[in-house]
Amino acid sequence: MTLPRFVPTIPAILRPIVTVTMGLLLGACSTVDYYAHVAKGQSELVMNRRDVSEVLRDPSTDAEIRKRLELAQQARRFATDRLDLPDNRSYTSYVKLDRSYVVWNVFATPRFSIAPIQHCFPFAGCVAYRGYFSKDKAKAESLRLEAQGDDVYVGGVPAYSTLGWFADPILSSMMRWDDDELAATIFHELAHQLIYVKDDSSFNESFASFVQEEGLRQWRQSRGLPAQNDREKTMDDGFTWLVMDLRDRLKTLYASGVDEPAMAKAKQQAIDDFRVRYVQWRDLDWPGDHRYDAWVNGPINNARLLPFGIYDRWTPVFLALFRHAEGQWPAFYASVREFARQPYTQRQRSLQQWLDSTGQPSIAPSP
Repeated sequence: MTLPRFVPTIPAILRPIVTVTMGLLLGACSTVDYYAHVAKGQSELVMNRRDVSEVLRDPSTDAEIRKRLELAQQARRFATDRLDLPDNRSYTSYVKLDRSYVVWNVFATPRFSIAPIQHCFPFAGCVAYRGYFSKDKAKAESLRLEAQGDDVYVGGVPAYSTLGWFADPILSSMMRWDDDELAATIFHELAHQLIYVKDDSSFNESFASFVQEEGLRQWRQSRGLPAQNDREKTMDDGFTWLVMDLRDRLKTLYASGVDEPAMAKAKQQAIDDFRVRYVQWRDLDWPGDHRYDAWVNGPINNARLLPFGIYDRWTPVFLALFRHAEGQWPAFYASVREFARQPYTQRQRSLQQWLDSTGQPSIAPSP
């Protein structure tokens, strides 16, 4: 999946969850106000969490919440017992939020660039967003960046990982997901706790996405459920390719050296042409399915394109590694750690060699 999991009726690809890491919480390179804000937000989650066992015993707990939490605990046990993911207290507590999302991420790029404005933190390294526990603060930051002339996108996040620095809770913002999405997210975020490489989002997210997908396949099989229909993933992949094509066209435009008025006009024309290609693709391949229309018809800028492709780039490689490990999770994780230990340039070269050997195309995010 390219951008898992937000509003239930919106395709996974359009749900901009990006793992918020401990680096966000230890932002020494950030302003004091920002540090205070995120420290306060995280501390509130810690202070307000309740053990799931306590919530389940509480007679006032809503029946649907009870059902979702019971399922989450089954998935949590499966993650450790069957997927060899970390055995800790993450996702064994619950926090009821007073808002729809736990965090809002602010993405930004220069007006004529697809390169993100990076934010660098200890432990987590550099990431292409800044997270806020307050929607108002995220909006204020987006307005500040827009006033500087940057392209900006703000996306709500219903769940995130602190990479094991805290026992991450189940959040009320996760309760609106279906069974598969709830279980898969637990697998995804625990995978981040197991293996995480600074300054390599594509590696981290592709790895966690593979664990999520394979874990979900095994989870459904263990529950006697049929295999998932690949229709949605096929649509997600197709739409991602359309968006990535737009990003590549914009990248070429921005490198062309034309003056700013001409570039601004050509930028808008490229976006308009993308909308035309989308309608043609939708009507030819997916007639009657309009799930992406709202995204396509909404405001599009460089920043809104940033998250696409991060979750997919190397997933064929991790599938190949899993098969090479004969489906044994410990052996698979050992091979992933070998890649993780390599310097960035060597790791990219090794991953590309493996990808080429699979014969699968790469959904590669443009830098």
